[in-house]
Amino acid sequence: MKRYLGCVTLVLTGLLVSESSIAQTYPAKPVRLVVPFPAGGATDILARTIGQKASEKLGQSIVIDNRPGAGGTIGSDHVAKSPPDGYTLLIATGSTHSIGPIINPKIPYNVERDFVPVVYVANTSSVLVVPGTLPVKNLAEFIALAKSKPGQLNFGSSGNGTNSHLSGELFKAQAKVFLTHIPYRGTGLVFNDMMSGQVHMLMDNYVTAQSNIKEGKLRVLGVTSPQRLPFLPDVPTLDEQGLKGFDVSNWFGIYAPRGTPTEIVLKVNAAFNQALQEPDMQKRLATLGATPTGSTPEQMGAMVAADTAKWTKLIRERKLVVD
Repeated sequence: MKRYLGCVTLVLTGLLVSESSIAQTYPAKPVRLVVPFPAGGATDILARTIGQKASEKLGQSIVIDNRPGAGGTIGSDHVAKSPPDGYTLLIATGSTHSIGPIINPKIPYNVERDFVPVVYVANTSSVLVVPGTLPVKNLAEFIALAKSKPGQLNFGSSGNGTNSHLSGELFKAQAKVFLTHIPYRGTGLVFNDMMSGQVHMLMDNYVTAQSNIKEGKLRVLGVTSPQRLPFLPDVPTLDEQGLKGFDVSNWFGIYAPRGTPTEIVLKVNAAFNQALQEPDMQKRLATLGATPTGSTPEQMGAMVAADTAKWTKLIRERKLVVD
């Protein structure tokens, strides 16, 4: 028995020494940051922007790996099943880690079991946009148009169970209108159909919509934050326009596979936090309509738990489910 216990002790000691040595030399090669949405969307833009600066702090390249599909599920599941060595990370969103696990009973991963939070990197407010050719000038006119044509107008999203989908459902509930939901593989893919008039509304990050708004191809009717945005001072909030208490934001955070050594998690956390504190990074994110956050792993976990609770209430009230 003593000999057996001694062997167990040696094995455990060996594992601890192995993990410690891996953490000390980390990162010894480029780190892959999986983006579970297509290139050109808000998650991709933020990953590339923040990842470049974080790579300077980490001392190794951070390579972006787009793995879109199923509302962010495919890329997220890939990371969940990757080796927990710190070389495969995920930039997650409320769609993949707050909403998806509630609304989709077939989702292949479990946030608590398969991931460890690393750092909360940014937050963005959404805008409600319509095609520039749609004959409405404000939110009241859009709601009136929708009520006059029940079921004939629709809204696009980055996929079933994503933040843009749930934001649209919340809008429908509060505005008391019936809009048909059309899911896409990413919000960047919605814009062409909006320009042609096939999609009538989208609620998503200003990051992806800003160029089309500036060119007049999309018209912004409101913002989803409780306060007006400094870069859109003339655009009223949805709350101001009668949808009382409407408050939707989009969070972006870094996750690692569960089992990743704590020392590595803390190294990555420090690199991203340092990157977010750089003045040029904060200025760049502001131009994208994003607010840098930064956090400890524990703070990120608490934030995600609170966000999950908020969406759980809406999903249950609306009886939403992804088949």
